[in-house]
Amino acid sequence: MRIAIIGQSAFGKAVLEAIVALGKDEIVGAFPPPDSEGRPFDPLKEAAIELSVPVHQYGRYRTPEAIDAFRSLDADLCVMAFVTDIVPDEMIEAPKLGTIQYHPSLLPLHRGPSSINWAIINGDTKTGLTIFWPDKGLDTGPVLLQKEAEITPDDTVGSVYFNHLFPMGVEALVEGVELVRAGNPPRIVQDESKATYESWTKASDGEIDWSKPVAEVYNLIRGCNPQPGANTLHNGVTLKIFDSERIDGATDAAPGTVTAVGDDGFRVAAHGGEILVKRVQPPKSKKVPAAEYVGESGLAAGDVLGN
Repeated sequence: MRIAIIGQSAFGKAVLEAIVALGKDEIVGAFPPPDSEGRPFDPLKEAAIELSVPVHQYGRYRTPEAIDAFRSLDADLCVMAFVTDIVPDEMIEAPKLGTIQYHPSLLPLHRGPSSINWAIINGDTKTGLTIFWPDKGLDTGPVLLQKEAEITPDDTVGSVYFNHLFPMGVEALVEGVELVRAGNPPRIVQDESKATYESWTKASDGEIDWSKPVAEVYNLIRGCNPQPGANTLHNGVTLKIFDSERIDGATDAAPGTVTAVGDDGFRVAAHGGEILVKRVQPPKSKKVPAAEYVGESGLAAGDVLGN
């Protein structure tokens, strides 16, 4: 088949390399995002150049120039591998055999751009990925295939993605290409009665309410790690919290109270337990061990976070 790839970052690169490694198809074009001044090329572009795949870059996929360039490739199939810009219907519908896309959730659950974040924030114990046929809706097209993955009690967005949904996603897109090539690939209509949608996880979504159950606080921190970072206030200044540990067991301290500091970080009281904070990011700073922040900020037991 003649395949065009729209995507970006390490995931797009891995998908391109995996399809090329099959040796069964011709990659007729790669569509990474535009270059950023002073920054390295996107990994998909780097891989395409190395593999002698034609690279097409435009400010937006919706421009007439991008659409015309895509149509001129006469692709049989388009593979969308980590796409954050809107791809117009003219491109999605142009390939003879259609377009398939990767999404890191078990659609129709968690449609939207921050699906891994919200699964963890909501306390889900299972997630997965979907390869689907995009249509005019947002993550609403029929399903080609799905794969499940466990969310363990201490997983973060980073661990779920890089340990599971990234490698599984590359394999699933390759499997999807094989299904299309074989003919009569599945097109399973999504059950709209089970659909959920969440938008981008913003800084405001990551504000910690220490009076909530410790499990909910911990889920929020995990679901915002590494982006956008859960946050609280210390002496009126925003402090982002990343790596942490949940400690169950009632405490006499009021929610948000720092109960102890040590070499491994500092503990904060929540309802029904404590959070051991291990890594933080003060304003205009890089991420640092929580113990280092304690030494620099003077944070001490008895301080109250969140105000």
